[in-house]
Amino acid sequence: MKTFLVIFLFFFCINSSYAQDTTLMLSPGMFNGSEEIFISTMDGWLFREGHEPGWANKEINLSGWRKLKPAELSAKLADKNGKLEGWLRLKVNMDTTFGNMPLGLRFYCWAASELYIDGNLIQSFGNTGADGKPFKEFNPNNKLPVRVTLVPGKEHIIAIHFVDEVVLYSGKLKSEDLGLSLFVRLTGPRFYSFFSKYISNWPRYSSIWMSVCMLLSVLFWLLTFQNPREKNLRLIAQYTTIFAFSVCILTLREDTSNSFGYYKIYNSLYFLCNYLLLGIIPMIISQVFKHSVPQKLRILLVVYTVLGILNAIVGIGSQSVGIALGVAISLFLCIYYLISSWKKLRGAQWVIVPGLLLTLFFLLGFVALTVYNRSQNIPGIYLFLTGFYLSFPLSLMAYVSLRFTEILSEVRENANQVMQLNEEKKDQAVHQQKILEVEVARQTAELRTTLENLKSTQSQLIQSEKMASLGELTAGIAHEIQNPLNFVNNFSEVNKELLLEMKDEIDKGNLEEVKAIANDVIGNEEKINRHGKRADAIVKGMLQHSRSGSGVKEPTDINALADEYLRLAYHGLRAKDKSFNATMVTDFDPSIGKANVMLQDIGRVILNLITNAFYAVNDKKKKGIEGYEPTVTVSTKKQGNKVMISVKDNGMGIPEKVREKIFQPFFTTKPTGEGTGLGLSMSYDIVTKGHGGELLVNSEEGSYAEFNIVLPT
Repeated sequence: MKTFLVIFLFFFCINSSYAQDTTLMLSPGMFNGSEEIFISTMDGWLFREGHEPGWANKEINLSGWRKLKPAELSAKLADKNGKLEGWLRLKVNMDTTFGNMPLGLRFYCWAASELYIDGNLIQSFGNTGADGKPFKEFNPNNKLPVRVTLVPGKEHIIAIHFVDEVVLYSGKLKSEDLGLSLFVRLTGPRFYSFFSKYISNWPRYSSIWMSVCMLLSVLFWLLTFQNPREKNLRLIAQYTTIFAFSVCILTLREDTSNSFGYYKIYNSLYFLCNYLLLGIIPMIISQVFKHSVPQKLRILLVVYTVLGILNAIVGIGSQSVGIALGVAISLFLCIYYLISSWKKLRGAQWVIVPGLLLTLFFLLGFVALTVYNRSQNIPGIYLFLTGFYLSFPLSLMAYVSLRFTEILSEVRENANQVMQLNEEKKDQAVHQQKILEVEVARQTAELRTTLENLKSTQSQLIQSEKMASLGELTAGIAHEIQNPLNFVNNFSEVNKELLLEMKDEIDKGNLEEVKAIANDVIGNEEKINRHGKRADAIVKGMLQHSRSGSGVKEPTDINALADEYLRLAYHGLRAKDKSFNATMVTDFDPSIGKANVMLQDIGRVILNLITNAFYAVNDKKKKGIEGYEPTVTVSTKKQGNKVMISVKDNGMGIPEKVREKIFQPFFTTKPTGEGTGLGLSMSYDIVTKGHGGELLVNSEEGSYAEFNIVLPT
């Protein structure tokens, strides 16, 4: 047992002694081109979780401490609440060659930290939660190094108390976002001078970049709206807008007051803009060079853009690798388009070439200055950055300017050619004008002749339609005129018998009987006269219907007119088809009285509508529909200072697709040979043009059709 304890204490002492005696030797030769030493990645660091204020002291018991570099910190060390609090210690010895060189320590992490040197608090970064104050993370962007005094040839203890948090969506420490190798760096005097100049110049240059890009964006959008057919302009406007937005986001991202959440949002938006820009640039080049994009390259651009968006928003993959890959793809495509289109480039297209080459030149120059140039030339760095940011947008502006100049030249040249062609054809036009005048005169004469023929034909067609309707009436007129003729004949025979009887009574000297017989004869003669006038009225109506209208309106009994034509049309159809039968319903408004109308014209309209109604119900009856009773309803109604004549049938109705055509001349739904197609057209003209009224139709296919004549009284 004693032996075990001895061995344990021996190893413990060795470990403690080793931990305390491990010293990091530093010399000026370890500075890189930026005059920085990445001490976060070097050996000699000790780490312990938790917090004790005494751990900043030089001489403490290091039992429980373990070797761990700041670059090796991870979320696995955090507690269950996602917080990592601990201490880092490093013993350093500065080489005497440092002399009196002013040094600094630059913290580039989001962890809240407290820097101690030899037990003395040098500076706090953020707030670790000490003294009851709330935890506040540290924003390292554009922060100058902390000046520290490290005496050459003397050992110093650098102690760092830090508190960091785990980001829920990534499962990593906030400091891992920037790279733990940058956690803390030792800087020289030239770095401090360089970085302070860089920070002081940043607002001025970023404002210039942002202003120029936004101005170009507005300019290109105005040109796009004025020239919507120019696809190149729209694409260029989109590029400059995204570019201006990316510069604005970059400026916001570098704001030292940002929290980690805002920084990540701006950072994601900035990378998203870069991915979109790297995808749009090859498209602009292909459009400007009028080069078709192969299908495989399109797929490559789409896949890259989608992956870039996922990388920027969700954080899939490395953003640096993604941007580097995008630069390579975009550069390859631009070189491909440039080489393949080299011999075809003309005019304004050449302006894009120096823009691309200058952008590449300034990018390489910036990288060379920041990585390999130890002088840290601030004007040179901002010069190359300005050239990188503005070369391509300004070349696009020059391209658009020259392109519009080319368009104006093309328009001017085309205008000159047109003027020349006009002059050449002017003489031909004069000659042809004379020929045309002769031809026009000839065709005008032909048109006049044709017009006269059309007028004559129109009159004949109208008269034919009238005679057709008269033909429809003939049988009805014959039936109607037969009744008064029968009365005349019957009463004539009766009078003959009465006169013979009266003669006998005269011979007998029976004067009373003679007087009675004479009174009967007089009564019969009155009846003969009345029925004769009835026949005369029918004949006059037929004559009025057959001749052209006088155009003079006269007071007319609308109810009597509608009733007469209803009976005439019905008997006309019955005479032609003995099997035809239909129920006639009338509903006449007695308050209508007489209306001023052109009698024969309105009569034709009413007759035409009633004839069509009888035709419709007869056609439906022939289809053998069970329980169907053909019915035609004629009604009149007074509506203020207007009168409405309605003709309704319960036939098949009018299909909706032909309802708008029924008033067109020569349009008919009847079979060939059964209609001229002029009836409804003439009726519409008579009602609307001749009387200032309306002819309305209301129908439901398969159910009914109703025509309403609305006339001003």
